[in-house]
Amino acid sequence: MTPEGHAKLSAERAERISVERPKIIAAIAEARAHGDLSENAEYHAAKEQQSLNEGRILELESILALADVIDVRKLSGSKVKFGATVTLVDEDTEEEKTYMLVGDPEADLRAGKVSISSPIARAVIGKEAGDVVEVAAPGGARSYEIVDVKFI
Repeated sequence: MTPEGHAKLSAERAERISVERPKIIAAIAEARAHGDLSENAEYHAAKEQQSLNEGRILELESILALADVIDVRKLSGSKVKFGATVTLVDEDTEEEKTYMLVGDPEADLRAGKVSISSPIARAVIGKEAGDVVEVAAPGGARSYEIVDVKFI
């Protein structure tokens, strides 16, 4: 996991503990004040929300405890590996795409971060600029040329 990904997950955990948890506790207390809990939809919804929040907190704590934080700025080389920012050109459409290979918990395709275990990442690992890779995608196999490999 990158330091940025670790910080983002740590911030989410802190937010859930310091902001979400008290809000949910207040919602449960308010719903309890309405009386009969057996048919109190607000109470059951708040308890469900509490369960989801506590589950996510436990999941985040587990991810953070087991995380191997790697500072990508200290990496270098010409071969693609974790943390590399790879520029690819689709050989059919000539469309250029840039992805950073990150850990599973911090993958976000919209931000250009793909999981190290994704098909495209598995195809480019160990390759260098100039290599052509075949990626098995849901819409069929695609060929990409690796144009650039950077560690930012």
